[in-house]
Amino acid sequence: MSMPSDVLARTSALIEAPSVTPATGAVFDDLESMLAPLGFAVHRFIAGEPPEGPVENLFAIRQGPPGSRHFAFAGHLDVVPPGEGWSSPPFAAEVRELPGGRVLYGRGAVDMKGAIAAMVCAVEQIPVEAGTVSFIITGDEEGPAKYGTVPLIAHIRDLGEVPDFCLVGEPTSVHRLGDMVKIGRRGSVNIWLTAKGAQGHVAYPHLADNPIPRLVALLAELDALVLDEGSAWFQPSNLEITDLEVGNRATNVIPAEARARLSIRYNDHHTGQALVDRVTEIAARHRTEVRATLHGEAFITLPGAQSALVAAAVEAETGINPELSTTGGTSDARFLRALCPVIEFGLTNATMHKTDEAVAVEDLEVLVRIYRRIAEAALRS
Repeated sequence: MSMPSDVLARTSALIEAPSVTPATGAVFDDLESMLAPLGFAVHRFIAGEPPEGPVENLFAIRQGPPGSRHFAFAGHLDVVPPGEGWSSPPFAAEVRELPGGRVLYGRGAVDMKGAIAAMVCAVEQIPVEAGTVSFIITGDEEGPAKYGTVPLIAHIRDLGEVPDFCLVGEPTSVHRLGDMVKIGRRGSVNIWLTAKGAQGHVAYPHLADNPIPRLVALLAELDALVLDEGSAWFQPSNLEITDLEVGNRATNVIPAEARARLSIRYNDHHTGQALVDRVTEIAARHRTEVRATLHGEAFITLPGAQSALVAAAVEAETGINPELSTTGGTSDARFLRALCPVIEFGLTNATMHKTDEAVAVEDLEVLVRIYRRIAEAALRS
């Protein structure tokens, strides 16, 4: 068994550098100070302007022998706002002794500063001779993700340092560490609907054009759609109505406009543009305008060598044969898959984005060992 690592201290340091998305500054200073002594060349750059930026990004690489394989860890240092109701300050990194063992509390403990600290500790135990290792770290995953991993990928390509395989440290585990590995994600598209009419007095409806009935009829038709029954590796696609707004404060006025918003999470039966086109065709019959933003296509790294080595590392340290899954929301793996094969594995996600986000200290130590096994196996393959 390997000696205990500094993962608790490193996770605590990252938590104590507040980094609500979009993140810049101190938290990246902390990560650089961890990586530079391990022989990594650290590249940092700022991208974007307010309100979606500025965003800081980091690519760090430690070169192995010429011709050796290149394995990359990827993740994000930005976190969601802490909100109210914490039992301890969200950026204080408090360790509590509980009946089940020590637990570390703080925003980002599982999503995903704990994983990044575990990556650093894992690499610390891997000799340079094993191969090339890199870190692909953004400050813009929890937000619009416009100035984060996408420009990082361009930077990596410009450097000519494209990895052979990438592991993203998202908190994929559900009930206990090691029970789930993500090998793909569904696609995501948001759609805004605007039905325009003509304002008028409710007593004279013939002089107005009420857009609400048209929008309601459109939403009913869209809600009734069955997009598919799922596919080999994906659950059924779902279309959800996420907002409905008129904003009419007057009781005797027919409004001139009504608006709604949809979110579609879709599998590999579809592309985002095809779904937008389908909604647009239906909306046209209801005289409703459509605007859409595509956040990423469905993708999968089919079970094979990469998933096998990840599963083997997990089972060796936890005794669990993990489920290979494509469930959940989007992640930056949707971008990284254009760079190289990508798989996601990390801590349990029960407290992510919640008040009193927390991670078992023992899970952090086990994650270090799993990540070391994954990296070593990837560099040998």
